[in-house]
Amino acid sequence: MEQEPLLLKGNEAVAYAAILCGCDGYFGYPITPQSEVLETLAALRPWETTGMVVVQSESEVASVNMLYGGGGCGKKVMTSSSSVGIALMQEGISYMAGAEVPCLIVNVQRGGPGLGTIQPSQADYLQATRGGGNGDYNLIVLAPNSVQEMADFVGLGFDLAFKYRTPVIMLADGVIGQMMEKVVLQPQQPRRTNEEIAKECPWASLGRSKERDINVITSLELQPEKMEERNIMLQKKYRSIEENEVRYELIGSENPDVAIIAFGCSSRISKKVVQIAAEEGIEIVLLRPITLWPFPKDAIRELSTKVKSMLVVENNAGQMFYDVQHAVEGHIPVEHYGRFGGIIPTPQEILDKIKTML
Repeated sequence: MEQEPLLLKGNEAVAYAAILCGCDGYFGYPITPQSEVLETLAALRPWETTGMVVVQSESEVASVNMLYGGGGCGKKVMTSSSSVGIALMQEGISYMAGAEVPCLIVNVQRGGPGLGTIQPSQADYLQATRGGGNGDYNLIVLAPNSVQEMADFVGLGFDLAFKYRTPVIMLADGVIGQMMEKVVLQPQQPRRTNEEIAKECPWASLGRSKERDINVITSLELQPEKMEERNIMLQKKYRSIEENEVRYELIGSENPDVAIIAFGCSSRISKKVVQIAAEEGIEIVLLRPITLWPFPKDAIRELSTKVKSMLVVENNAGQMFYDVQHAVEGHIPVEHYGRFGGIIPTPQEILDKIKTML
């Protein structure tokens, strides 16, 4: 039986979805524009119903290390923050990538650099898709563009995190986190027992028993030959993710002159551009990357053979732009349109830019 829709903010949807998907623990610290995630969890009090642990930690550094501990025990654990808070977590995220510890990290982006503004932004693209911390590693990065996807990507994020034993980032923005839409939530899923975790996650550190020794969860390796072996194994895993987990959406004309590449809130605005342009007889298609990593480079490369030019729309100085350029390989012109400081471009601004490209 389908669930009744609720009217929720994107941040609230994350909190509801976390409880319903059987999350074991949330560890976070307030920061605009994502504070409603923690506030909603505090109001819903899931520790009384599902046993989910909810902790307001003393800092973002503490939050990420709690993730390391919980995820290392095979538990479904998550945090949420915004931009500068995620920056403080980078050391711990690198540790978890190196130790292959699954977790979900929600970043509801704000403007920067530095403390910046509490207004929305998409300027953490490179931080998320390039890992952010030290060493050679990648993170799966999901980019929702609706409140429904904010809810849906919690469960998807956990599924991918445990499938590949890796941290997963949901890279949202202040627009999607704060806007309200109807959301259909999934039914309540039970939390796994320790026996189920031991069976599903034989790598997890659950303590010594008659059947098993203690598993040590660490990213430290002092012998260079073994460290190289670990890195080779990680790179093999990342290539598998690139082969199997690319997600994107195509919207608009089947015979376009121009393609827009946009994610998150920019893709919502660009969808309106496609509609307005069609009314004026301008054929445009929108390709929306749903996974920012792995990036849909093959789909963009194929699309470049069908259009005359591409416009990358994002609320930053042009971060995804370089990935699109690399995918196109110089076959067609690629231009960029972006706004800063929390200013969201209008559909007409983007359409005017496209008209200069025709």
